[in-house]
Amino acid sequence: MAKYNIALLPGDGIGKDVMDAAQIVMDKLALDAEYFPGDIGWEFWCREGDPLPQRTIDLLKRTDCCLFGAITSKPKEEAEDELIPELKGKGLIYSSPIVRLRQEFNLRTNLRPCKAYKGNPLNYRDDIDLVVFRENTECLYVGIEFHPLPAELMQTLQNLHPKMKRFGQVDLEDIAVSLRIITRQACQNIIRDAFEYAVKYGYKTVTVVEKPNVIRETSGLMVREARKIAKEYPTIQLWEANIDAMCMWLVKNPQDYGVLVTSNMFGDIISDLCAQLVGGLGFSSSGNIGDHYAVFEPTHGSAPKYAGQYKVNPTAMLLTVKLMLDWLGETDSAHRLEKAVSEVIAEDRVKTYDMGGRNSSLEVAQAVAARL
Repeated sequence: MAKYNIALLPGDGIGKDVMDAAQIVMDKLALDAEYFPGDIGWEFWCREGDPLPQRTIDLLKRTDCCLFGAITSKPKEEAEDELIPELKGKGLIYSSPIVRLRQEFNLRTNLRPCKAYKGNPLNYRDDIDLVVFRENTECLYVGIEFHPLPAELMQTLQNLHPKMKRFGQVDLEDIAVSLRIITRQACQNIIRDAFEYAVKYGYKTVTVVEKPNVIRETSGLMVREARKIAKEYPTIQLWEANIDAMCMWLVKNPQDYGVLVTSNMFGDIISDLCAQLVGGLGFSSSGNIGDHYAVFEPTHGSAPKYAGQYKVNPTAMLLTVKLMLDWLGETDSAHRLEKAVSEVIAEDRVKTYDMGGRNSSLEVAQAVAARL
């Protein structure tokens, strides 16, 4: 019996391409694991009206963790148009399956390392080593939205908050509302995870990135909790930055920062910025981590126009496998894999088109596997 049961969800577009690349490396590592493919993505939305079928959720519940490829998401109206005729007009509403997975399994911590590997011609600088901790289940991603705004909700909001009075003359059809919900427990969880990571891996600072001067209650709660928790970690400095200023400073002095911690929406934005500093989304891995389960994914999209061509950079997926190995406790294999990836990048011989090369996704994976 295998030591690990791992679900494989290729998803859409280039998801299968990078999953095939990952399989080359995992086979060479000879991890004591059994792999179970599952269904997720746009194909199942169009055909079944559900991009995350219940059978896939059941599969994940029988495994130790999941490796995920890429997903396609489209706005509500476009999603409705692409349903098969039998499902149109049934009131089905598309929702992101990866967001649902994060909430279904309470994968509260999104970990996104952004590290510059020497020799990468796409690096902004060679001395960047950033890690973004993004709260993964709350904020604007809870999906509590209204359009048009219900009359009873408008009345309640006007009774509760004087600033709603200015919208009293606006037609309810012309008002859309999205709720940003932040809880104290979620703040404490993500902030403590960030500090623990800083201690474990030797980072000197944790920077909480929010906007408390404007979003006083939700961002304010995050910052206040960070200040409390920082007292438990006297060897780590707590820095504070507004999200807009942080974007500027990361472009100006990215080497000054280590661990960044923030809420869901800001984390989504700032982690893409950090990824570009180290070569783009083709180098950006992530883990969606809960107390008992984790889903690991590269942060790039599904890039449908490249599907099946095996031309995209698989490095993000290979580094995602490294994160999965770390989480499983296979730290030696994780270290070997990262070392092999860095050596292939430094050699600058086998590389995909984004790095100025002509090699395929699978050839890059084979080059990495050869160094294991």
